[in-house]
Amino acid sequence: MFWDAIFLQLGYNATLVTIGACFLGIAAGVTGTFLFLRKRALVSDAISHATLPGVALAFIIMVSFGLDGRNLIGLLAGSAVSAWFGLLCVSWLTRFTRLAEDAAIGAVLSVFFGFGIVLLTVIQSMSAGRQAGLEGFLLGSTAGMLWNDAIIIVVGGALTLAIVLAYRRPMEMVSFDPEFAAASGLNVARIDLIIMWLAMAVTVVGLKIVGLILIVAMLIIPPVTARFWTDRTDRVALISGGVGGAAGYLGAALSASAPSLPTGPIIVLVSFAFFAVSLFFAPNRGVLAAFLRHRSFQRRVHMRQGLLALAQGQPIYEALTLKLLRNADLARADGVATETGRARAAKALRDEKRWEIVRADQAFEGAAALYDGLREIETVLTSDQIQEIDQRIGGPKGVLS
Repeated sequence: MFWDAIFLQLGYNATLVTIGACFLGIAAGVTGTFLFLRKRALVSDAISHATLPGVALAFIIMVSFGLDGRNLIGLLAGSAVSAWFGLLCVSWLTRFTRLAEDAAIGAVLSVFFGFGIVLLTVIQSMSAGRQAGLEGFLLGSTAGMLWNDAIIIVVGGALTLAIVLAYRRPMEMVSFDPEFAAASGLNVARIDLIIMWLAMAVTVVGLKIVGLILIVAMLIIPPVTARFWTDRTDRVALISGGVGGAAGYLGAALSASAPSLPTGPIIVLVSFAFFAVSLFFAPNRGVLAAFLRHRSFQRRVHMRQGLLALAQGQPIYEALTLKLLRNADLARADGVATETGRARAAKALRDEKRWEIVRADQAFEGAAALYDGLREIETVLTSDQIQEIDQRIGGPKGVLS
């Protein structure tokens, strides 16, 4: 049944939800990249919680005028106005009070969310509000999604992506170095405003699928996941959009294949699965790669110390050191150096003396900064420089260099 959902064979509604979730995930991943790089991930939390009063007030207003209170365009418009007012409150508190941005965000999201819950309670007491289903905006509700709803989500996501592409360069500059961006003539405040607008648009569009509480995860988890795989901003945005789209598609398909599972939370869990895989298995920043680098470093340290011990005729007590030397055919089981081991040990000892000269001579200041006790001196100095140092050390050179 899951494969039927993957290939969009589970019916009209499931297909709409899956396609809509995919577009939403792509837009959220790309937009969230700039929030993440700008170190404003918490702003998305304030935006999402600030939408709830707008949804409730829009329902009340539409019902008061005899309109359909569950009209998605009206509800999303109300949530957008409310979210924008929440952003203004955060901006005002940050600029004109002594509150830090995180404190202002905490105050705004808690007050707006509390006000929204009160309004939902009021709506439930209304005759037209008992079956409103507005609580679905908290965690998302895709049951009974209509064609018009899917079109709104897809169009909203596509427009968001188009704006991101149009302003990608200035947003990258502001995210990495706002001072340089300002010196280059960019209006940093306006670019920040565009980023906030984009985050608000994704939040509003995503209310129907994942809800206001979980939309934050779709904005933040994909770029954090992408950051494990690359250092380039354009690739982070590309990978983040791919992760968000895949999470939306797979999560919606999984939810459709097991109707008792809610769509929004499943999408978030799939996003987290991508994050967990990246955390452990990313080639440069992953936990496994870090462990392998640390293990390699330890082995190099043991090998270096073992060679120096052999050169100075000292006994080797560390079992790992002796094991590494034996595996490299540099020492016997009793810790005595082999012929190859004696040559390598003499080279290691002479390199230490060479590095002492380099670190003490200001003429080699640049090379001395690269010393870490493990680096081969031939990778730093030329053969002529090494020969000059050997002349200052004295003793045999040809065999050891």
